[in-house]
Amino acid sequence: MKKKVLFISYYWPPSGKASLHWPVNVIKHLAQSDWEPIVLTVNAESFTEKDYSLLSEISPELKVIKTPVFEVFDLYKKFIGKKKGERLSVSETMSVEGKSWQQKFSMWLRMNFFIPDARVTWYPSAVKHGKAELKKFLGNEKLEAIISIGTPHSTHLIGKKLAKFFGSAFIPFFSDPWTSISYYEKFKRSSITSSLDLRLEANVLKNAHEVIFVTRNTEKEYLEKYPFLEKRTNVLYWGYNEEKFSGIDFSLSPNEEKIILHSGNLFDYQNPAEFWKTVKKQIDSGNKLRLHFTGTVGPRIKESIKENGLEPFTNYLGFVSYDELLNQLGKADYLLECSYNSKHIPGKTFEYLRTAKPIIAFGDNPELGSLISEANAGMLFDYTESGEDFFEKVTTFKTDEKFVSQFERQNITQKLIKILEKVK
Repeated sequence: MKKKVLFISYYWPPSGKASLHWPVNVIKHLAQSDWEPIVLTVNAESFTEKDYSLLSEISPELKVIKTPVFEVFDLYKKFIGKKKGERLSVSETMSVEGKSWQQKFSMWLRMNFFIPDARVTWYPSAVKHGKAELKKFLGNEKLEAIISIGTPHSTHLIGKKLAKFFGSAFIPFFSDPWTSISYYEKFKRSSITSSLDLRLEANVLKNAHEVIFVTRNTEKEYLEKYPFLEKRTNVLYWGYNEEKFSGIDFSLSPNEEKIILHSGNLFDYQNPAEFWKTVKKQIDSGNKLRLHFTGTVGPRIKESIKENGLEPFTNYLGFVSYDELLNQLGKADYLLECSYNSKHIPGKTFEYLRTAKPIIAFGDNPELGSLISEANAGMLFDYTESGEDFFEKVTTFKTDEKFVSQFERQNITQKLIKILEKVK
């Protein structure tokens, strides 16, 4: 009989959230092993764009428990004057420029009264209905382990509670740091709020049997902050799915015009301002370049692109399905990545690496730079740099496919199984 493991994820298909690809695909591979995954999620969420193609990734045999949720962002939309059904973009909630007093006040409330985050309103329903539905589904069988996927980090509070109730091993998965997450630097939190949040974080970690991070830098930060985690931490990168890349031509285009693509959301604090000048200089010197963006792009970045005379050479494609994103990666010639801090390596890094196309990245992120350098896939620059060297050396990059293959999600799932076997 298969051992049972529960994944708690606020987001689930048809949500198109990029970080969702890790649990969806790891769960799919895990189901082929001696472990039977179960999912606890919300019955509906209105914040993220929808990608209905992801529904085809979910096996009809997978037990998915959905519980009611009250979404604070629905009130936020009303308060700032958005109409019913009108979508709230991620950049609207994270941009620090051009906000109305309603937006500023709402953000202050969010940062200081919803601890650890605005998704904490799911906690009562997830615990109550999760207990009841799991008891019915499990019968006399044991729930061996619970993996809570944060962000949002409120899922870890749910995971800790249910793990205690069922006597299960508790494994929080951190896609981002908790109390030191990057956007807290942009918004004010009271000392009381910060203190309470820190206590919640410490309590969750003390009750964890193992902890999973998606970068080595984040693991290092937490080991320094919480020495009691020694020998209980693991790093599992986001990775990519090989099966998704079959049938797509990722060879470099013979066309004279070259496309620089940035995939995913790009916030105002990720603006490689000097690079836009380099792109314009390259165009003026006869290099036919175009900028393509998928996802949302911050208003200050759009303004920066306009100021550099690049609007005629720029396409904003908006949100696209994952399958369409891969097609866009196939059409691109160069791939742009803008890191927002040293602890974060987004999933697109590994999809970029898999395409074997030249990567130009910006940010203070040695771990990202190391991955790109070891793969011989491109270059990392500081945000103050122009990136001119990239265009001079672009023909020298030949991605090491063997190095990249370690990040295929079947390999990552095998590492997760080893963690589960340690705690069962």
